[in-house]
Amino acid sequence: MLLGNGPEEAALRALAEELGVAARVIFAGFQRDPAPFYASADLFALSSNHEGFGNVIVEALSHGLPVVSTDCPAGPREILEGGRFGRLVPVGDAAALAEAMDAALDAPVDRDALVRRASDFAPHIAARQYLAVMGL
Repeated sequence: MLLGNGPEEAALRALAEELGVAARVIFAGFQRDPAPFYASADLFALSSNHEGFGNVIVEALSHGLPVVSTDCPAGPREILEGGRFGRLVPVGDAAALAEAMDAALDAPVDRDALVRRASDFAPHIAARQYLAVMGL
């Protein structure tokens, strides 16, 4: 299931057709509230080349979802604490991403630990840390 809209959607739809999996891929488009999608998911995968922070990773963790992410600049490594709270794969390595997704789906999951990690990024905690860095 893919949420969101973007310039690659037509190419992804065409690729799904070409690979013969179009009937098994859902393009759900933009969703104002993605919570129901997290609640029904078994895994969250992020294949970005670059992230500003990766709020979606924190959201997925807050729902107790195992996460597989590319190790792209600015966010995933910090949020997943170097792989402690999710799997990191090289950017652009589709085979590694697929292998990590398979492994994550087969591995036991400590959902409570994932939810606790997400809480480390709660707004009041982030604001406190930001102020501390500024010496306030």
